Amino acid sequence: MTTTKPYSLEDDQTDVLTGNDNSCQLIVWNDEVNTFDWVIATLIHVCKHTPEQAEQSAMIIHTKGKYAVKEGSYDTLKPMCDAITERGINATVEELSER
Repeated sequence: MTTTKPYSLEDDQTDVLTGNDNSCQLIVWNDEVNTFDWVIATLIHVCKHTPEQAEQSAMIIHTKGKYAVKEGSYDTLKPMCDAITERGINATVEELSER
């Protein structure tokens, strides 16, 4: 005998709630003040990037003017944003547009 799990509305609601966990981006902005090494060290320390990931992010920030270095909930990204700005690097948390 094969049994299947009955469908419930709660299943859909759970998917929607967990799908919104990554509703924001942490944007780091380029400037003419901070060195590549400082930005890289900051991304490693604050965002837990690997050295390679931090270096690539720094290069994109430099060439494009900004880069979303992390996605997540506002509550997760806001302390990271504050830590980055405390180090003198411009950063913002922005809501992701609908995908």
